[in-house]
Amino acid sequence: MKNKSLVSISDYSRDEILHILELAAHFEANPNQPVMRDKVVASLFFEPSTRTRLSFETAINRLGARVIGFSDSASSSTSKGETVKDTIKMVSNYADLIVMRHPLEGSARYASEQADVPVINAGDGANQHPTQTLLDLYSIQKTQGTLENLTVFMVGDLKYGRTVHSLLMALSHFNPRFHFVAPAELAIPKEYKIFLEKKNIAFVEQTEMNNLDKADILYMTRVQKERFSDPMEYERVKNAYVLKNAMLANTKENLRVLHPLPRVNEIHTDVDASPKAYYFKQAENGVYTRMAIIAAIMGLK
Repeated sequence: MKNKSLVSISDYSRDEILHILELAAHFEANPNQPVMRDKVVASLFFEPSTRTRLSFETAINRLGARVIGFSDSASSSTSKGETVKDTIKMVSNYADLIVMRHPLEGSARYASEQADVPVINAGDGANQHPTQTLLDLYSIQKTQGTLENLTVFMVGDLKYGRTVHSLLMALSHFNPRFHFVAPAELAIPKEYKIFLEKKNIAFVEQTEMNNLDKADILYMTRVQKERFSDPMEYERVKNAYVLKNAMLANTKENLRVLHPLPRVNEIHTDVDASPKAYYFKQAENGVYTRMAIIAAIMGLK
């Protein structure tokens, strides 16, 4: 894993995933480990972010490294017409590692091919979000005691939801059962269904948010307005599913509600007080998981 970019969750094997989760537990037990005192990490966010950017920067600071970069492409030379290639080439001269979010699918892979240092994909359009997936796996493992043989409901924007795409690929190592809950306009893309079929992984598609009593994990997602070119299409589906506390009444005791955040209307605030709500702790887990990813890539753990 040393000096190896993380662009897609498929870049990591099952054993490498489990190693990252083991490291995340190590960092959660002792989160201040300045093993990167002499390192510089570039944080390049061409697209707005709160949790991912702050989580990464917290992880970098807890590891003792320094952070350079930008949180808005308007404040970079991209606004002057500089290409991604030139930006990456230039930043490679300044940093030991690059963390990048970009709105275009495939941009992270392209950046990793141009960079002289490892690149971590912090989200590339509707494609992949592998570090979110690893923190999701860590959250699932912590709450369920295992990653094996779980029933996972994924609800909402399954077409554009990069967190969903990455998570189902990662969970494919652990014999899951999926329920995909989405309106027809936001159904899981065909290529991911083909991926699951090739691995003989069971899945059900449904348009109603029912049968929640079967779920071990309920993974809610936001309908992402920024991914829609047609505002009317967004208006039709934006409130397709709203989880309320009463809907959790007959669910399993071990059920946990996850969400990559930010939420809009898809989880009512009355769910927040439920012991089954885990999304805020899930966000905290991102710091430890990203510390683990960075330390592994830098060869420090």
